[in-house]
Amino acid sequence: MPAEQIPAAVTAGDLVYSDGATQTFDSDGATRYVEGGRQTEGTWSIGEDGFFYSFWPPTYRASYDLRWMVEKGVIVGLRFQDLKSRASFDGRYQ
Repeated sequence: MPAEQIPAAVTAGDLVYSDGATQTFDSDGATRYVEGGRQTEGTWSIGEDGFFYSFWPPTYRASYDLRWMVEKGVIVGLRFQDLKSRASFDGRYQ
């Protein structure tokens, strides 16, 4: 996904993951992740290299390649692929 599309993509709606966890992204760079009723807060940004970055205090940093998830021609969510491990996970718009 082009870097200029990332802010609109992540703030377009709440995401729900296959394990039931949810995540919201604010336009100011804040993000909240809720899993099993436990909420954590972090920040997100776009690096100069055009990739998506997240930071979860106190020390966890991650970098991702973001892709649209499209079904039958309709955007239904986002696929995050970790730049280091290449693991990916899908968030569907609620």
